[in-house]
Amino acid sequence: MSSQLVDLSHGNTMALACVADSVVTLTNEAQLDVFMTSYSENTEHNLPLFVLSGGSNVLLPAALEAIVLQPQMRGITLMAQTDKYVDIEVMAGENWHDLVVHTVSQGWYGLENLALIPGLTGAAPVQNIGAYGVQLEDCLQYVRAYHLPTRTWHHLTRVDCEFGYRDSIFKQSPNTWLISCVGFRLHTDAKKILASYGDVRAVTERYAEQQGRLQAEPADVMQAIIDIRQQKLPDPKQLPNCGSFFQNPIIPQEQFTALQTTYPAIVGYSMPDAMVKVAAGWLIEQAGLKGGGIAPIVTHQQQALVLTNHTPYQATQDDVATAQRYISNAVYEKFAIQLSREPVWVNADGSIGYDEHVA
Repeated sequence: MSSQLVDLSHGNTMALACVADSVVTLTNEAQLDVFMTSYSENTEHNLPLFVLSGGSNVLLPAALEAIVLQPQMRGITLMAQTDKYVDIEVMAGENWHDLVVHTVSQGWYGLENLALIPGLTGAAPVQNIGAYGVQLEDCLQYVRAYHLPTRTWHHLTRVDCEFGYRDSIFKQSPNTWLISCVGFRLHTDAKKILASYGDVRAVTERYAEQQGRLQAEPADVMQAIIDIRQQKLPDPKQLPNCGSFFQNPIIPQEQFTALQTTYPAIVGYSMPDAMVKVAAGWLIEQAGLKGGGIAPIVTHQQQALVLTNHTPYQATQDDVATAQRYISNAVYEKFAIQLSREPVWVNADGSIGYDEHVA
């Protein structure tokens, strides 16, 4: 465990310039107990705490006046196995995509649709990550997490996690929980796949055919999704970004129907309670901002939903806020739809902010 002044510019996939007062890297749970005892005994001198995982869904300030806790516990443990399923426990510091590849290679299925999502396993429940018809909660059984305010460990079931669309109890109460490990139940039926979203089916079937199989298997789904994501989404290591920047807005059916009269090609998906989820990427592209924005933060040429940083380790939150405001205003002026940001905005004291920063 180490504690020192740290440059976090390389610790967030948006590559924003950031220096933190202190960082504590945790490689096992016992280290957290020791640190928290020391922290509680020196309250008059303590900075606030901020939990940072892989940095793939956060927008960090230039100066973070907080103690950054980085859970880096590693390990994948097989807990139980039958002829139908396996239970595994995965520590928070395991790379998410590497975990997906590992499980598929072992014949443990259920995570393949979530391939190539950046970040670490410990952060996955916070956002209830999802893609191509699968959400994390579909396979998750439990989360082991430390409740910072009460300095106690908790075993949270899937119900306890209060999962919603890109939401959870962890996201609703930021800097309250530190996740150390996640339990999954995965199936072993190679014929049980979900490949019905968009162009996933066609690519999946092509991979199966190349392997000489009449029916696709989870490995084909995983490879298809990797291929599709690599074509559409920039690699943060090559072009810094934090994934999808804007949430798909949900509007009343009546408003969507009215927009269809002017924009027949508008992309929307029916939701409960007479609501429609509209594709934010389509809105941005139709506003003429695919590949646009305000330098150095612009949308990606292949996917307008992704904001990219063209001056890595130099651009700041202010640059992101300026670009977000410009894009949001352009979409609102054209469609009267307000876009909301998906990544977490971190204030200088480690607290979490929202769209008021770019109003």
